[in-house]
Amino acid sequence: MAGIYMLAGHIHFLKPRMYEGIIPPYLPSPRALVYLSGLAEIGLGAGLLFEETRSLSAWGIILMLLAFLPVHIYMLRADKFRRKFPAWALWVRLPLQFLLIYWAYQFT
Repeated sequence: MAGIYMLAGHIHFLKPRMYEGIIPPYLPSPRALVYLSGLAEIGLGAGLLFEETRSLSAWGIILMLLAFLPVHIYMLRADKFRRKFPAWALWVRLPLQFLLIYWAYQFT
């Protein structure tokens, strides 16, 4: 799990435009939010590697995943995503978030 989040966080810095495109328009500073979430994923993922910080990092991941829910809902509702992706691919992201939350909870 640590490696997945650390890798995903790095991708935020390598391909920020990809992530900027999914930020809902009502949120300010998409590029800053992309970098902030990338840092959070790297830091929280790294925190899972150490017993002393594992539980706190897992709780941080849970909160981060909950904070990402508006992005997934926005993607379900916005026409630009419904034209680009099959409906099932957009819908599967919501239950996947809860599976990831459950997985993170195992580290608390």
